[in-house]
Amino acid sequence: MATTLTQRYEVATTFGVQARPGLEVLGFADDTHPQIPVRKPYVFRNEILRDVLAFLHDVSGDGMFLTGPTGSGKTSLVTQAAARLCWPVQSVTCHGRMELNALVGQFILVQGETRFIHGPLSVAARDGHILILNESDLMDPAELAGLNDIIEGQPLVIAENGGEVIRPHPKFRVFATGNSVGAGDGSGLYQGVLRQNLAFMDRFRVVQVGYPEPEIEQQVVQQAAPKLPVLIIDKMIQVAGEIRRLFVGDHEGGGPELTVTMSTRTLVRWAHLSLTFKGAPQVFAYALTQALTARAERDQKEAIHRIAADIFGDYWEPKP
Repeated sequence: MATTLTQRYEVATTFGVQARPGLEVLGFADDTHPQIPVRKPYVFRNEILRDVLAFLHDVSGDGMFLTGPTGSGKTSLVTQAAARLCWPVQSVTCHGRMELNALVGQFILVQGETRFIHGPLSVAARDGHILILNESDLMDPAELAGLNDIIEGQPLVIAENGGEVIRPHPKFRVFATGNSVGAGDGSGLYQGVLRQNLAFMDRFRVVQVGYPEPEIEQQVVQQAAPKLPVLIIDKMIQVAGEIRRLFVGDHEGGGPELTVTMSTRTLVRWAHLSLTFKGAPQVFAYALTQALTARAERDQKEAIHRIAADIFGDYWEPKP
């Protein structure tokens, strides 16, 4: 179902950010399409939102590659912007065994009859949707290189379906996300990341999406867990910052000391669980274990809990 009727949205009121009065962005009028992401509370960061909206306005033959640490909000940034603009999204999580045919389409047996079913790339290009390739740097670069022409605006020819030709809709957009920038993972923190084809990466604008500033992250957690005291949220954010520092390593040659990190997603989970288990003897430690440290090595779990205990002080101790 192709998207047709457009509508202008005022940036400041639509996204809850500071913007010039009267500044608008074009989206769609129909809010009933099933592929429009579910709208959720979200705190947009002005500079990154600006880059995304500029890309949605005019692609000029480019895709957009969002890179940054795990859980920093790369995908949610796009989906929540799309939700507010009523822009349908085709979202795919890539992996090492994924082939181009899974994106384009393939023949499938349906009620005893073999039919060609268009994949998310074909549907997005045909109907003017956003295509999101999550974790794109996990996919075989030889397969991803097959997207080069369609990103530039060239027709998509589906030989398997009798040479069907799909000319990209004017509103077709391609986003890719990854923990690297196509050059492989030099940090050793992300398993399975592959070096990508230079020609493929050359089709993308690249935007860095780091973890939010503490004041932004505080708003995120407050929206997600409004009953949690601000003092506790501040301490959780301090713990998250220290864990991230040890995960990334310092800039003077010191390598990572932790193999797990606390993403914004994990931080919100910790806050939620702290409310869920508020009657537990040592609620913040108990919630932290479920949110993050149960999957850490024993010595790393102990180190993280020591960090949290130091930051929380008396709030960390078991109830009498």
